[in-house]
Amino acid sequence: MLPPQRLSLSTIALLTTAPLMWAGNAVVGRLAAGWIPPVTFNFLRWVLAALVLLPLAASALRPGSALWRHWRRYAWMGLFAICGYNTLQYLALKTSSPLNATLVASSMPIWMLLVGRLGYGAAVKPQSLAGALLSLSGVLVVLGQGDWARLQALELVPGDAWMLLAAFVWSCYSWLLTRAPADDELRPQWAHFLLAQIAMGLVWSALTLAGEWWWLGAHPRADGLPHVQWSAALWAVLLFVALGPALLAYRCWGAGVQRAGPTIAAFFSNLTPLFAALLSAAFLGEPPRLYHGLAFALIVGGIWVSSLGASHPARR
Repeated sequence: MLPPQRLSLSTIALLTTAPLMWAGNAVVGRLAAGWIPPVTFNFLRWVLAALVLLPLAASALRPGSALWRHWRRYAWMGLFAICGYNTLQYLALKTSSPLNATLVASSMPIWMLLVGRLGYGAAVKPQSLAGALLSLSGVLVVLGQGDWARLQALELVPGDAWMLLAAFVWSCYSWLLTRAPADDELRPQWAHFLLAQIAMGLVWSALTLAGEWWWLGAHPRADGLPHVQWSAALWAVLLFVALGPALLAYRCWGAGVQRAGPTIAAFFSNLTPLFAALLSAAFLGEPPRLYHGLAFALIVGGIWVSSLGASHPARR
């Protein structure tokens, strides 16, 4: 167990950049839902990201690299992060709004505590539990738009269930990030490390892509599953999700998790719905409300409470 470490400004910046990019991912993912099937969208996103990384990290794919020595570990990371989480999110955005999807995903601190406790034997500290409840209360404020009666009448759509599963999958991935073999030379090199995950993730994504296109062929008029409608707007969206929410966000999230640990990092993911609300205000002309400020204060309060006496989980 490493000694306790307070959050530094650089760590805060890393863990804030990722949810900002993910909020943008949710907004444009919803926009693209009518142009391209979700699995196809996710597959093309990571193909573009891989092409950008290849000149920087091609050696990660060579025989003898840590990717092949620890292929099971990278296969799990690719399944959870590259294929699983993102496919589930794009699937959710077909029936759920960006704000609702990001709000449901903000259950992640609870999932982080559960996965850490059940899967890795990590202790659940009182301040972590208190921070999770405080942060989730901010999520509920936004979900109910500051009105308890509205929250009581809230009806979740199928996309919200997909996002709950996605939050669990991402929690599993975040804990895997802290369990690095000592002989994994790719770990300190972010481009090599990410490309190795993408390579394995694309194998899983190709399998799910085949299933999606088989379904589209068998059900050409399937409701909510359009064929690809190529356009300049779709290419712009693909480039954004490949460069921003994929490369930049994963780089920042990975570095932030290494510094603060997955439990503390999970609270920063709760900033995603707040950023989604701000982006909606900027691009859709919907101004922030007073309850957004209250929710932001509660979520940031949860981050602060959870960081008191925080320490890294043990690394192996």
